[in-house]
Amino acid sequence: MKTLLRIDTSSRVAGSHSRMLADYFEGLWMRDHPEGKVINRDLVKQQVPHIPNRTIEGFYTPKENVTSATLQATALSDELISELKSADELLISSPLYNLNIPSNLKAYIDHVTRIGHTFGINENGYYGLLTNKKAYVITVKGGIYRGTIMEQFDFQEPYLYAILGQMGIKVEKLFSLEGTSDEKVRAENQKEIYKSIDEIFNHNENE
Repeated sequence: MKTLLRIDTSSRVAGSHSRMLADYFEGLWMRDHPEGKVINRDLVKQQVPHIPNRTIEGFYTPKENVTSATLQATALSDELISELKSADELLISSPLYNLNIPSNLKAYIDHVTRIGHTFGINENGYYGLLTNKKAYVITVKGGIYRGTIMEQFDFQEPYLYAILGQMGIKVEKLFSLEGTSDEKVRAENQKEIYKSIDEIFNHNENE
């Protein structure tokens, strides 16, 4: 049985373009995996706190020095990592806020990017421990960035590729909806995103 972990981040619960595209993706995923399981991690409805110092200290506490307080400090991280490890595929929907990901997604990432659990370090640098997973990422921007002078200010997509890669998670496909502040541009670009999502699942059917 396949498991999809869906992570939503938009503060706009109703009328969110990123959530709407994620709904569409999830519907096709469920069609292809009728026995599958979807875990919904909505970071607006299920807020993850910014990581406190006691949790960071817990990450680096040797096993022989772990106490009940240490376990309590890392309990949320343990829960989120266990959930992440249980998934075969990830679906992340993220609007662009101030040139980067929403802070709730950054808080989530800080809890799950954990040495010895999702990544390691050797003489060659970082290596991922979640190499059996792939991610689909939906990003949404009010303006047009790709192919314009604004592209240099898009820190959202490069960061997501980098941090997921650090954990060993391959971004199978990134769908970027741009220009949502212009209704005509949004509608045209959204149509292309739907087609791109359709192609993913039509390709799977033909394999």
